[in-house]
Amino acid sequence: MSITEPHPNIGLTTISRTVASLAVGVVHTLERAVVGEERMRTARGNAWEAVCADRARADQRAELNRLVAELTAARAASRSLQRERQPVG
Repeated sequence: MSITEPHPNIGLTTISRTVASLAVGVVHTLERAVVGEERMRTARGNAWEAVCADRARADQRAELNRLVAELTAARAASRSLQRERQPVG
């Protein structure tokens, strides 16, 4: 009497996971070799870049708000000058 153990089926998902895992390892190693250890992207680095981007957008938004306020004030001043110049009839 022989007991045969079932052979594990290697399916498409197993191959895909293996290939993806190997690809991630190759990309990680390649990134390290190309940019160096000190320039590797990290979660902390990504977070800091996001903070800097948020600050830059806030500065741009504030500048745009300032310009809109200046244009609004200039337009209001222009309208009041036009009203003063109109003849009273």
